[in-house]
Amino acid sequence: MKDHASHLTRKCLPVDGIANLDFDREKSTGIPEVILARGKTVEDVHTLAVHLLEKTGHVIVTKADEKQLDLLETIDVKKDINRKAGLAVLKTNDVKRAALGTVAVFAAGTSDIPVAEEARIILEELGCRAIAAYDIGIAGIHRVLPWAAKVSEEDVDVVIVVAGMEGALASVVKSMVDVPVIGVPTSVGYGYGGGGTSALMSMLQSCSPGITVVNIDNGFGAAAAAYLMCRRISKYKEG
Repeated sequence: MKDHASHLTRKCLPVDGIANLDFDREKSTGIPEVILARGKTVEDVHTLAVHLLEKTGHVIVTKADEKQLDLLETIDVKKDINRKAGLAVLKTNDVKRAALGTVAVFAAGTSDIPVAEEARIILEELGCRAIAAYDIGIAGIHRVLPWAAKVSEEDVDVVIVVAGMEGALASVVKSMVDVPVIGVPTSVGYGYGGGGTSALMSMLQSCSPGITVVNIDNGFGAAAAAYLMCRRISKYKEG
């Protein structure tokens, strides 16, 4: 109980009246503080990134637009800017993480790649090995078959399936593999049930047991869950 109480009283870093950065979050949750850029001004994202860098030496920014990424790119540190995913990784030093498990990231269509890339990058930053396969949706179901086989061949621990439209790929993949599948519906789609609604409902109603579903376009949430699964699995693999 004492340890739990210490987590509840851990310190934050107040920043200019706009945020309280939870720089010790990883110690209690296993996942570091990540800056969600959407809904923040360009200047606020930059300010938060600089302060978190000074405190931890490692910052991940998600759901950033072009202007936000442009300003982050001016920060004089090691960086990896992925504009397709709207994601930036900034480092003042190389964070050494223990190698954990393997996660496959499957995207149904090319339009789903930005969300899949968000998941892949987060996984690799947290220490997982990621195997990515994109545009393997059920419109040409023969495309997914060899990748489903790789789940066993590559000793994959968790599969993340990113799909818009009707979101059927998650159920199809889970029917072929014996590991947990995390479904990520995307906002790809139009007309009735568009914007990710149909994909979300389809994944939630899946009759393939063993699927967990996160919210629409939540590549980060899927990666965080997969990482925590891998971390727990690795303890048993080590004996």
